[in-house]
Amino acid sequence: MAGVVELCSNSIVLSHSALTSFRLSPKSPPRAAPLNQSRISVEVSSGGGGGGGRRFSIALRPRKGLSSLEVHATGTETEQPKWWERNAGPNMIDIHSTQEFLNALSEAGDRLVIVEFYGTWCASCRALFPKLCRTAVEHRDILFLKVNFDENKPMCRNLRVKVLPYFHFYRGAEGQLESFSCSLAKFQKIKDAIDVHNTARCSTGPPRGVGDINLFGP
Repeated sequence: MAGVVELCSNSIVLSHSALTSFRLSPKSPPRAAPLNQSRISVEVSSGGGGGGGRRFSIALRPRKGLSSLEVHATGTETEQPKWWERNAGPNMIDIHSTQEFLNALSEAGDRLVIVEFYGTWCASCRALFPKLCRTAVEHRDILFLKVNFDENKPMCRNLRVKVLPYFHFYRGAEGQLESFSCSLAKFQKIKDAIDVHNTARCSTGPPRGVGDINLFGP
């Protein structure tokens, strides 16, 4: 990969079709950097809004007048997680199977459990997800389970999930408390349900989970 570094006042610009900006590491004014050194480390941010970053070691060769430098850079890029792979913390868990789902409900005890059924292709799910993550951060006592619809179709079908995103609320011996579809515009429904169901209480029996529903099919 090659490009050009231009020195303009106190800034340095890297010209390359695949890159948009970079900064020196360690931080120092460009004029203070020895222009005859052969190698320097830079951190580069790529275009496209993907949030990815690259770290390069580049070779610098001064040109006449020191107004620009030729750059030859090599480096690696770390892939950022997709939106549905991100979690808000230890109280937000990805569910990959029916057994994982049942185990999570059983182990939750008296904690309120909110289950989000989503699709990676669902625009409404993606729009709502950042706000759901903020809610999980605000309510560390609540367990949030994320169920990928396409990975768990038999279970979702038995739970009568027909629209996405869809939410189930569970708690201890009371089992399923409520279920509804929700979008970002109607996110207040989730907040209202939390206010209703996340009150102090103690169950008098074992966690009921999904009750008598057979999630494994016939």
